[in-house]
Formats: sequence, C-alpha cells, structure tokens
Amino acid sequence: MSVLHLAILLPLLAAPFIPFLFRGMKQIHTGWFVLIVPVVLVTYFAGFIPITSAGDVVTATISWMPSLGINFTAYVDGLSLLFALLITGIGALVVLYSIYYLNKDKESLGHFYVYLLMFMSAMLGVVLSDNMIVMYMFWELTSISSFLLIGYWYEKERSRYGAQKSMLLTVFGGLSMLGGIVLLESMIGSYSIRDMVANSGVIAESPFFLVAMILILLGAFTKSAQFPFHIWLPDAMEAPTPVSAYLHSATMVKAGLYLVARMSPVFQESSVWLWTIAGVGMFTMFWGSFNAVKQTDLKGILAFSTVSQLGLIMSLLGLGAAALHYDGMDDNIFMVATIAAIFHLINHATFKGSLFMMAGIVDHETGTRDIRKLGGLMTVMPITFTIAIIGSLSMAGLPPFNGFLSKEMFLKATTKVFSADFFALDTIGILLPVIAFIGSVFTFIYSIMLFARTFMGKAKFDQLPKQPHEAPIGMLISPVILALLVVGLGFFPNVLSNSLIKPAVESIYPTLVAQGQEVDVHIYFWHGLTPELYMTIGVVLLGSLLFWQMGKWMGIYNRIPHRLTLNGVYDGTLVWSNKAAYRFKDNYMTGFIRSYLIYIFVFLSGMMLFSIWWFDMYKFSFENLAEIAPYEYVLGAVVMLGALAILFMKSRLPSIILLGVVGYGVALFFVFFGAPDLALTQLVIETVSVALFLLVFYHMPEISKKEVRMRFKVGNAIVAILVGTTVTLLSFMALTNKSLTSISEFYKENVYELAAGKNMVNVVLVDFRGFDTLFEIVVLGLAALGIYTMIKFRTSRRTKGEGAHEAKQQTRQ
Repeated sequence: MSVLHLAILLPLLAAPFIPFLFRGMKQIHTGWFVLIVPVVLVTYFAGFIPITSAGDVVTATISWMPSLGINFTAYVDGLSLLFALLITGIGALVVLYSIYYLNKDKESLGHFYVYLLMFMSAMLGVVLSDNMIVMYMFWELTSISSFLLIGYWYEKERSRYGAQKSMLLTVFGGLSMLGGIVLLESMIGSYSIRDMVANSGVIAESPFFLVAMILILLGAFTKSAQFPFHIWLPDAMEAPTPVSAYLHSATMVKAGLYLVARMSPVFQESSVWLWTIAGVGMFTMFWGSFNAVKQTDLKGILAFSTVSQLGLIMSLLGLGAAALHYDGMDDNIFMVATIAAIFHLINHATFKGSLFMMAGIVDHETGTRDIRKLGGLMTVMPITFTIAIIGSLSMAGLPPFNGFLSKEMFLKATTKVFSADFFALDTIGILLPVIAFIGSVFTFIYSIMLFARTFMGKAKFDQLPKQPHEAPIGMLISPVILALLVVGLGFFPNVLSNSLIKPAVESIYPTLVAQGQEVDVHIYFWHGLTPELYMTIGVVLLGSLLFWQMGKWMGIYNRIPHRLTLNGVYDGTLVWSNKAAYRFKDNYMTGFIRSYLIYIFVFLSGMMLFSIWWFDMYKFSFENLAEIAPYEYVLGAVVMLGALAILFMKSRLPSIILLGVVGYGVALFFVFFGAPDLALTQLVIETVSVALFLLVFYHMPEISKKEVRMRFKVGNAIVAILVGTTVTLLSFMALTNKSLTSISEFYKENVYELAAGKNMVNVVLVDFRGFDTLFEIVVLGLAALGIYTMIKFRTSRRTKGEGAHEAKQQTRQ
C-alpha cells in the first residue's frame, strides 16, 4: 500500500482508537489527539503543490478486484489536490474549534470524533479515486457518516429528522449515480474516470448517453443541495456547529461540485449538460438567497446562503463547460467561468467557515441563535463582530474582500453568454444575467441582515438565556484564521493563481491542455467601467433599499402554504409512503404460511412460464428415452395414487402417512436408477419429516368442521395446477433443450487435477461448492443452537416452577 493510500485511509485507521482515548484520558480533551490527523494530512498534501503546479499528476494503484475492473487507484491532479487541501485544512480548523466548543465532560466525544474522522476519510476517497466504483463506495460513506454527524444529538427530534432527510435524499442520488456509472462502464468497458475522458466521443455516440448523464447529475445535485433537492441542507443545521462549518463550507456539499467538474469533459458534447447545470445552479442561487432572507435563526440564514452559493458555483461550472467548445484557451470567453468557479470554491470555504463558527460562538455565549432576540452584541463581542462583518461583506460580494473578486467574475461570465453562437446562449441566455442579478440582490440583503441584526441596533440582553460575553481565545483562533484568509485573498488573490487555481482549471480541461496550451489566471480588482461593475452597484443600491423597507414586503413569504412547499411535499410523501407500506404489508402479511407459499409458487411459476414462452423453449421430444420396466410403472402408479389420495383425506394422520408413501416411492426410484447416496438421503429426510409432522400435528388443534369456501378450494387448485404444469414442462424440456454443456463434464475433467480427489461428489461438496457447504453447516449449527436454547429454557422454567411449588408447600406447612 502506497503512502497516498495510507493518507486517504489514515482517518479511518485512527478512528478505532478514539473511544479508548476518550475513556482512558478524560483529563485531556479528545480533540487534541484527533487534531494530529488533519494537520499531518494537510502537510502531506501541501507537498504535492509543486508537482501539480508543473502540470504533473501522481497515481498509485492497489489491485482489488481486477477481474471486475475495480482497483483502488488514487489520482492526484490539480482539482483533486485542491479539494484534498480544503478537506484537511478546514478539517484541522474545525477540530481545533470543536475542542473549545464541545464540553469534554458533557459530550460523547468518542462518538463525535469517530464520525468526523470517518467523514474526512470518505471525502478524501471521493476526490482522490480514479475508479468510479471505489469513488461511489466513499460517496455513500459520506452519506452514512454525515447522517451520524447530523444526528449526533439524537435526543432532539429535529436532529433525527434532519439526519433522516439528508440520508434519504443523498442516498437516492447516490444510487442514481451508481446507475450512471454502470451505464458508462458498459459503453467503454472501464470504470476509470481518465478512460471515460479519453473516450468521451464513444460515450457521446451511445444511445444511453443522456440517461447516464441525468443519473450522474442526480447524484451531484442531491449531494450539493441543488433545487429541488436542497431541502435537506437547512435541516442539517441541527448538527453541532463544528459539523455545520465542516459540511457546509468545504466537504460534503462540495462533493457534487467536484463530480460535475470532473465529469464535464465526459459530457462536454451535449447542450443538455451545459443548460441543465447552468439553469439548475442559477435558479438554486436565486431560490436559496430568496429563502435566506426570511430566516430568523443564524444557522438557518447560513444554511440557505450555502444553498445559494452552491448554486452560484454550479452555474459557473455549467457555463464553463461551454469553454470546451472552443479550439483553444486564447480568447476563450467561458474560461473565466471555470476560473471563477474554482476561485469562489476557495473563497466560500473561507468566509462560510468563519461565519458558521461565528454563529456557534454567538449561540455558545448567549444561549440563542434567534436574531429577533439578538442585537447590540458589537460592544461586548468585538472580535466576533469583526469576524462576522468580514465574512458577511465577502459573502455579499463587496470589496476589498475575496468574495467581491469571484462575484465580479461570476457576473462577467453571465454577461458573456451573448458572445456565444451555440446552444442558444445568445438568445435565451439573457435569463442568466437577470437571475444572477436578482439572486445577488437577495444575497446582499441576507448578508447585511446577518451581522446588522445580530451585532448592531438596540441591545436585548434581558431576553437572552445567558449574559453575553466574548468567546475564549481558543474558540476564536479558527474563525480568525479564516477571516484573515478572506482579507488576504482579497488583497493578494494571485498568491493562489498558479499554485492551486490554474492546476485545478487545467484538470477540468484535459483535452485543451493536451494540445500544449496553458490557462492564464490573473485576478485583479479593477477591470474598468464594465457591465459587471454596474451590476454590482445596482445590487448594492437595490439591496440597501429593500433591506430598509423589509417590513413592507416580507409578507410575500406567507403566501405559500406549507403543504405546497418542497418540505411539505417531502413530509407528505413520507406520511403517505408509510401508510401505504403498512396497508400493503397488512394485505400480504397474513400470518399464514399457506399464503406465503402461494406468493412464492405463483411468482416462480409465472416467471418460468414467461421465460419458456419468451425464449421459445417449449419444444420437447420423447425420442431416445430408456425403456421403462414394469415395476417402474407400478411404482409410478403408487406414487401418483398416493399424491392424489392426499387431496381426499379428512384427517391429518392419513395425509401424513400418504405423504410418506410418496417420499419413500421417490427414494425407491433413486435405488432403481443407481443413486444409492440420494436414496439414503431421501429416506432419512422422509423419516424425519414424517416423525416431525406427526409430533407437530399431535399438539395442534383439530381442523375446524366449518365448510371451507369454494373460492379457497379453487384458488388452491389453480396454484397447484400452475406449479405442476411448470415443473412438468421443465422436466420434459430438460430432456431435449440443452443449450449449455453440462457442468458435469467440467467436474469430470478437473476434479482430480484441481482438487486431488477421486470421489467426485465429495470434491464438489467440499471444494467446488465449499462456501455453499459451509453456509449449510452454519445454518444447521444455528438451528442446533436454537433448539438447544429452547430445551434449556424449558428445563430452567420447569426447574423454577418445581422450586416455586416446593416453596409454596413449605410455606403452607
């Protein structure tokens, strides 16, 4: 195993030791031990920056299931390295923040950090795996670990609700993505992402191209909370604030963005890819910002703002896909969209991480996150206020912070669509800058509202559960570092241009890089009097006016009843599906084994008969059959008469005896046909079965004398005839329809050479069907343990009963 693989799995390898550290060293906060893992990883991954900056990649492969084309291939290029640094770098700051946020004496830190490390390893596996099946495994591990993190405070109903919602929606998307992965593999015969990019032309010509694309996008949209799947993310705010800061800024919600960026070269040929991603992303940006304004919970505002910001980045990746339709990178008007997407990805991690930590500090030091109760905190929490205003203004897209730079690039990308003469960007593309402008206005409103309603205005300290005060220095370190990055990247954005942004963008355009071209990344404040600058001025003016007059138009949020919202649809669907499931279950779970056997027999017979008809296999012949001896006629008649006589028996005892006659008759057939081992097995089974039937029926109540309904008799007769007909046809077909060579020939040729055994039956059971035999032994062993337990339980009850009886007798005496 390479060092790169160990780096991916290091958090998982460290996780089992966390509970022991938590229990054994309670005087030290467990987070200090956990902090070592992300610090080591971010240092390790930082060493790849010179390699990816030079345009090189690093790969390492572990052979896993090569016969199925599944190997654990770790792949580090500019895009995957950027995400790995965000995952581990923000992860280190989150762990440091959690040390001061979570009380080591009140919280179950052993569980918390195990879940967090599991999540970190899963995210690294997603962004560093080249094989899509391996990536899918890690992808679903992120859903499971995020479920555990969101539901960490499981005693709260809203935590359980949020965890369940995130799990249901993201797992649905993951399963859809798996279907797309399988379709892509069927087109080119490989699960490798690099192979898919190299064979994008072959994929584009496949009739399943569009289906695979939609399935892949479902996985990306659900994970990155795009409309209409965004509803899980606001409910995920019920998690502890360190979890929210980690999930919403740098990890889980960015996985879908990574998938879209990585798969863009595969689906670049289709206008559906561009318009679906750009359209869904743009509307998500507007819808998230529009709904953020009506929130009264700090984390609620930040959750919907995350939805909006993710939509912004997603729309940029959609527009950036148009760059692949240019011959080169010079004067490529859509290259700015991809550069903006990568740059805003970094910026969002910095300002959103700091804002979530700020919200956690306010909650921790005041006892509430409700902005209706907050206000005037600037005087008592000056450092937290500074963090809030830096992060909020950056999120609003105002200078001199890094969010302004990437927001300007976003507006520039939307106004450049008219320069394209393909995919109808020059016509209906007018919608993109319009929606971008409206969404930016609401982004400005909720950003100003975030810090103004919390830290400015009249103080309401008497309404707070706790007397507010500034947070301890340890809790401030992580958000201060992120706030400094917001300011630093605003003044010196090009410090990341060639080290992280350029390699990541070139990883999204491998076909253009292959031609020897390079991406020119140069980010600066002043572009002149451009349309995007005028749009920013318009956003500030209109946003300020609407913020000032909020009381006059906030009523529009009350127009839509809950049942017509997406959350209402989700809740209604859950209620309806539960009721439907219970009703369906009550109809088929009757408690009668007879009913269950009818379901099984009807299904199997129906499928077999359909297959026989569909594949035209109902032809059979009675030629070349062995002669039937007279005694075989007699034995066959006895078996048939015994079976028919069972139908007319009024008592159980004769029915059991006749059933035994049929079984012993079949055993005699095995004797006549030269299969003594089968005959012996059949005799043992029949003897045991008859004895068990007699024992069981002896203790059962008598059959009701009430007349059985005719429908019941007719239904049983139909099922019996159906099964009998199916088995008869299969028996006749087995005589003549041999489309495959008998496996017995394989056993004859290989039993001695492969297993060194002369008894074919023994070798087949022990070697060739070793797992089958092992599982049969396990089943028998479990049954034996069950029987032994029941006997012991009955004996102990009898002993206790006798002891109690003796005690009563002694008491009476």
